[in-house]
Amino acid sequence: MAKEKKETPLMTQYNTIKAKYPDALLLFRVGDFYETFGTDAIRTSQILGIVLTKRANGEGHIELAGFPHHSVDSYLPKLVRAGLRVAICDQLEDPKGVKGIVKRGVTELITPGVTFNEQVLSSKKNNFLLSVHKVKEKYGLALVDVSTGEFLTSEGNLEQLLHIVGTFDPSEIIYQRTTELPSQLKNRNSFKLEDWAFQYNYAYEKLTNHFKTNSLKGFGIEDLKLGIVAAGAIFAYLVEDTHHALLQHITKIKLIPKDDYLMMDHFTLRNLEIVYSSSQQGKSLLDIIDKTSTPMGGRLLRRRLILPLKSVAEINRRLDLIEFFNREENLKYELLQLLKTISDLDRLMGKLASEKISPKEVGYLRQSLINIQKIKELLHAHHEVLAWLSPLINVDELIIYLTNYLNDDLPVNISKGNVIKTGISEELDHLRGLQSKGKNFLDEMCDREVKRTGITSLKINFNNVFGYFIEVRNSHKDKVPEDWIRKQTLVNAERYITEELKEYEEQILGAEEKISKIEHLLYRKVCENVMVYIDQIQENSKIIAELDCGVGLSELAFSESYTKPVLNEGFEIDLKEARHPIIENALPLGEKYIPNDLFLSKDSQQIIMVTGPNMAGKSAILRQTAIICLMAQIGSFVPAKHAEIGILDKIFTRVGATDNISSGESTFMVEMNEAANILNNISERSLILLDEIGRGTSTYDGVSIAWAIAEYLHQHPTQAKTLFATHYHELNEMTVNFDRIKNFHVSIQENKGNIIFMRKLLPGGSEHSFGIHVAKLAGMPSKVVNRANEVLKTLEKSRSQSGSKDSAKVITDESLQLSFFQLDDPVLENIREELLKIDINTLTPIEALMKLNSIKKMIGR
Repeated sequence: MAKEKKETPLMTQYNTIKAKYPDALLLFRVGDFYETFGTDAIRTSQILGIVLTKRANGEGHIELAGFPHHSVDSYLPKLVRAGLRVAICDQLEDPKGVKGIVKRGVTELITPGVTFNEQVLSSKKNNFLLSVHKVKEKYGLALVDVSTGEFLTSEGNLEQLLHIVGTFDPSEIIYQRTTELPSQLKNRNSFKLEDWAFQYNYAYEKLTNHFKTNSLKGFGIEDLKLGIVAAGAIFAYLVEDTHHALLQHITKIKLIPKDDYLMMDHFTLRNLEIVYSSSQQGKSLLDIIDKTSTPMGGRLLRRRLILPLKSVAEINRRLDLIEFFNREENLKYELLQLLKTISDLDRLMGKLASEKISPKEVGYLRQSLINIQKIKELLHAHHEVLAWLSPLINVDELIIYLTNYLNDDLPVNISKGNVIKTGISEELDHLRGLQSKGKNFLDEMCDREVKRTGITSLKINFNNVFGYFIEVRNSHKDKVPEDWIRKQTLVNAERYITEELKEYEEQILGAEEKISKIEHLLYRKVCENVMVYIDQIQENSKIIAELDCGVGLSELAFSESYTKPVLNEGFEIDLKEARHPIIENALPLGEKYIPNDLFLSKDSQQIIMVTGPNMAGKSAILRQTAIICLMAQIGSFVPAKHAEIGILDKIFTRVGATDNISSGESTFMVEMNEAANILNNISERSLILLDEIGRGTSTYDGVSIAWAIAEYLHQHPTQAKTLFATHYHELNEMTVNFDRIKNFHVSIQENKGNIIFMRKLLPGGSEHSFGIHVAKLAGMPSKVVNRANEVLKTLEKSRSQSGSKDSAKVITDESLQLSFFQLDDPVLENIREELLKIDINTLTPIEALMKLNSIKKMIGR
């Protein structure tokens, strides 16, 4: 009987550690490699494109994939970007001094939402971890960017949760194991925590202990119980689960105010291409307007773009800063040069607090602080104009300290040495002296032994096995002195040591080890002293970010000919020669964007019906209106000759029709969900963009729904300003009975059967859609185009013969009666009962649609 093979000690150790981190991919350090095993190895090989092999394990084999440990910084980001949690398992002792298995343990757990790795992080985007705590239908929310120290909290309903996710775009979500995330967040990277992490008393104690306060009143969140619990769970995740206990750079927690910012849902952020383009080759609005020079400025601009202000006073302060830099060209140029030299202060503080900062990065910090002092001096002459801007804090003492302590040229790794300046430590200077004299000593010894022995080819070398040795070729070994000790025999040579050489080796190698130890201790002391200034550095970082945004937006305004908008508490939008910044940027060189005027008012011109063929520019006009309002409310100049805007509190869009196949929703259902969201949440300061509403269903249904929605918006007490682009020319009839609905069209010119797009918005509706002309321009085969024209003429003739005069009356009484008479009596009776139950006075358009759909099912349509 064959003897059963046992699991190797290494695999026993691996399995024990892996059992503690079942949800993470374990990078297991073995010598100079990080290895993965089993299913981890299969995933690793697929994601990284590395070889998958097998090794013996007990009676069978186990999959194996690994890479050199020094390549971890290039491979780790790929694993994290794939949504994996990665546990780094290192050797905790020197293998040379260990008999048997080396002690190993997880030193860090890196997740999509918790990392300091620069290859994983985007310099101009926060990397947020979101904690969600649900009680009944209310949510406590907390966000942290562990790389920068930003910590935020809020409470709200599902709408608020989705808004937070849509705007802050967290990389990872944590939540309580006994609850479920909303279906809208199922595709997000998420991780379940045990119930104990979501306890109020635990959370409150964690937060007050961390911030060293008696209460949370000073942060304005004392009564935010669900938010506090969510924030406490973040600490549980960081400290207990991912081994990130060094969090001194998280110095405050802020409340996310619900009412201070213009709200945009995730549909709007996507449809307007605010931070992400709809195509890989395209550009987003953020790409166009971001001319910031620092990572902090870039992140602040992004935050402003997703959370535009509603305060006219604060917006005007931002606009005044841009105007100031427009006037002060020389100052702006000098600031630009200095801003480009400032490193990511927030993330450097994060690395400093977590003891991950390299000497090279401390050098970047030192240079950044020096240049911030230069900026402070430049702004001093203008302090009266910039009185509202917080003054930069003086950190001269820290700059002097870092300059006196650290060398000018610093290595990436502390182990490379030469970090601490001469004159700081007598012992360090002495040991360095021994090191520097070593080369001369070896040269002198070599010359002396050559003279003594007559062996002219004699060499003194070093390796890790034997240390220093004298190498002599076999042809000269008869000249070797008796006091030399033979250490190794080679094919063509012999290697020897001497008492003098051995003594020198012990002295030098001892010096290297002592130098490394002393430099490590002194460097750690430097880092501790820098930590004392963390509040001042973070405050300066915030001010630099604001300046950077102002300078960048001033450069944007100058290069793109943007103008200063006028914002007020009114309800009108008045734009002259407005342009779409993204489309304008994408135009071929020499081609100019056709600007348009637009006026909206809740009292006189509340809803504009925009008709015109595809490709004429209807959607561009809708989007540019919203984008200009948005840019104005972040405090930016805008692409228009004149812009006067009454503050908006919400922007809604229903643009484009796409199937949400993964959720099992059709084009029409997606369209109706988005439309329902708009109608249920409008306010008097809302701006609504509706593009081709109703086109996801049949023509008659589509016209009916579009009509009902437009009528609902017109009659709604909020009188929300609306731009309505449509192909349904029947909607042009609405202006007859609804005084605040006005018709406009995007003009075209016909020339010998061809059309030219003028892209100009003019009063009045359009009578034709020119769809067949557009198909011809798109390259449709001529046979198809000709046949389409024939069918169109037939349909128009049929319609003319039917004698229909009222295009707005889509379903006539006669056609409805005809349909009823074709039904069996029991069906008619059921329909009659359903209709009698309906209270028309309280029926919403969406409820009407659902009821209509129910009746259609009853008659088998």
